[in-house]
Amino acid sequence: MNNSMKTPLIRLAKREGMDKRTVWAIRVGSILLALLLGALVIAISGVNPFKAYGTIITGALGKKTAIRQTVKIAVPLLGCALAIAPCFKMRFWNIGAEGQITAGAIAASYFALYWVGKVPSAVLLLIMGAAGAVAGGIWALIPAFFKARWNTNETLFTLMMNYIIIGVVRWLQGGPWEGRPGSQIIPMFDQSAWLPEVFGVHCGWIIVLVLVVVMHLYMNYTKHGYEIAVIGDSLNTARYAGMNVGHVMMRTMFLSGAISGLVGFIVASGANNTLYDGVANGVGFTSITVAWLSQLNAFAMIVISALLAILEKGAETLQTAMQVPTSISDIVTGILLFCMLGCEFFINYRMIFRRKQAEAPAAPATPAAAESDQTESKEDASC
Repeated sequence: MNNSMKTPLIRLAKREGMDKRTVWAIRVGSILLALLLGALVIAISGVNPFKAYGTIITGALGKKTAIRQTVKIAVPLLGCALAIAPCFKMRFWNIGAEGQITAGAIAASYFALYWVGKVPSAVLLLIMGAAGAVAGGIWALIPAFFKARWNTNETLFTLMMNYIIIGVVRWLQGGPWEGRPGSQIIPMFDQSAWLPEVFGVHCGWIIVLVLVVVMHLYMNYTKHGYEIAVIGDSLNTARYAGMNVGHVMMRTMFLSGAISGLVGFIVASGANNTLYDGVANGVGFTSITVAWLSQLNAFAMIVISALLAILEKGAETLQTAMQVPTSISDIVTGILLFCMLGCEFFINYRMIFRRKQAEAPAAPATPAAAESDQTESKEDASC
């Protein structure tokens, strides 16, 4: 059989020891390529690409109010990326951060709606934050328990739980927590349940920056972080080392859900001051991109979150100032994310193409075959 039939046309091989300058050159090149492709899309829509990019920057960073809005967008992205990082390092694919944010927001909202006046504002906020963290952790613990006990698919499990908890919010909007009959709107929180502002932005940004330091230390300098890394590298190695893999999974998922629930409290109390079914606003999914682009590095997540927040806020300004359709802004953002994620593929893997092989020489004839050939030739000659 031909060897070329056995060898695939393209094979992937893990890169090892790529120079840091080359790595950053690839990353910068991917961003430049994304900007070029985005400019092409903008130009096709009939808008000057240079003016469009300028509008995006000024719209996100040009004024104090714009900067504050950009920070508000970046805060939940950063917090949620920190939440899912330990799960992803453990190779536990937690796609349920959206639901865990919502669960935390529900728990925090209960105390914001029914405990106002019973305790001082500072105590109330602490209770709301703790309730959000516990609720998010419990919501994340459910799929972790099923994974540890029956080895269920965590990707589908966590994804489906997002829609369940969003349905709970919709039931609350039109039922027990409805403000006015028929409005299907939960009332605004009392100001005593609002997060205080620091430099014009709710203090949630301080909370997530503290979490950056805490998670960096937890992931890199603690026994728990070491266990997460070992399980992510090899389950068999972790079991051979005597680790209780199921226990570590559940503990890590509870931590992940608790941080996501805390983000839900920050969004409900700091940004929205109420609860509605879109409280997570897609943050749980976008944060996956933040985590991967940062290579699960807590400090790198700050930069990636800020970049995505600038793009989102700038795209809103681009839509209103230059009448650019929302779809164009989404396409430009998608191109940028695609190129940035794609470059990480070429940094970590290389493609090996199958080489054309020369035709194999004819097999040497056996003595019996050679004698047969000589006999046939003599017969042909006598004829």
